[in-house]
Amino acid sequence: MIEVNEFTLPNGLRVLHNFDPATAMVAVDVMYNVGSRDEDPEMTGMAHLFEHLMFGGSENIPHFDIPLQGAGGRSNAWTSNDFTNFYDVLPAVNIETALWLESDRMKSLAFSDKALEVQRSVVIEEFKQVCLNQPYGDLDHKLREMVWKQHPYRFPVIGKDFSHIEKVTQDNVRRWFSAHYAPNNAVVAICGNISFERTRELVEKWFGDIPARSIAPRLYSDEKSPESPREVVATGNVPQTMLTMAYPMDGFGTKGYYAGDLVSDVLANGRSSRFYRRLLLGTDLFSEVDASILGSVHPGLMLVSARLRDNGPEAEQRAKEAIASQIDELKDGGVTDNELERCVTRLESERTFSLMDCLSRAQSMARSAMLGVDINGVVPRYREVTADDIRDEARKIFDPSREMTLIYRPEE
Repeated sequence: MIEVNEFTLPNGLRVLHNFDPATAMVAVDVMYNVGSRDEDPEMTGMAHLFEHLMFGGSENIPHFDIPLQGAGGRSNAWTSNDFTNFYDVLPAVNIETALWLESDRMKSLAFSDKALEVQRSVVIEEFKQVCLNQPYGDLDHKLREMVWKQHPYRFPVIGKDFSHIEKVTQDNVRRWFSAHYAPNNAVVAICGNISFERTRELVEKWFGDIPARSIAPRLYSDEKSPESPREVVATGNVPQTMLTMAYPMDGFGTKGYYAGDLVSDVLANGRSSRFYRRLLLGTDLFSEVDASILGSVHPGLMLVSARLRDNGPEAEQRAKEAIASQIDELKDGGVTDNELERCVTRLESERTFSLMDCLSRAQSMARSAMLGVDINGVVPRYREVTADDIRDEARKIFDPSREMTLIYRPEE
């Protein structure tokens, strides 16, 4: 049980606190309710660029990391389709350094031409290294383009094309900051050796005078499910054929989401999973085979991916049939109570151990607040899922009429 204390400042900033006397450290996590889903189709990659720009200096602090490192701390950040997250870990006695740094950049970024040029170059180089210069680097681009036709999940977090980042101006940067980086669009989660009373005092001191702002509205709707199967064939400088089959599924917080997550675990989580035992070890077709979910706020995807040992249409067909046989068995026969219990127990164990760390706990607190869920209620939601729910959700998700397949072949 994680004890979470919470309060909200008059400017709308939500603050979460968890006291941990077993450490001398503290984690400060600042999560903004902005991600690639908020981008203009002609200027993608802005959320990811801003993840970098937020370290480029603010009104009173030219270099974010220098004072933090001087206080014995470290920082980093990540961006997703849904959120952008910044975190700091440092000795609890020096927490004001982190709060000073985070509040100053929330209040007023420096908007330096030099910072924009430097971070633009860093992001473009990252795009080239990740997406263009390694095998399967553009697979996510091809997959999203195949699956989503209207919803902004069709944009990879890193951006659709680096030319979008090349044309970003200071005016674009200022508008993005004003529309999203505000206290009323953020959550601050603090976990470590600091009392709730002291946390409230310091957060009010450093964040209380930051004004709330109007947040850009989201004007899109959820993607409609495909009306018929889709298949896209791509080629590239890859060593083996990769199959990726995508199926629409419910978004976070729904009963279908938790059941779907357990469906992916039954199929592919660990050495006792069906894909591992029956496909990876039981056949000579695959070098890798997996099932996973996107885990998104809006309706997302169940993904079944496989890297084949052999190339060519015959190998592809055999692989598809082998995967389909396991999916059909799950749809027809469901799971045993023991199989379901093993999956839920493993999930509970992994979650329990992950939340022993202050930083992981702070990030989980912030994400739970953004999603409107109780951090202590996640495992019970999985515990509510029955074997019949697993079978029914598998039948719903793995509908052949909604299957979307990307075949990524080596160039001839």
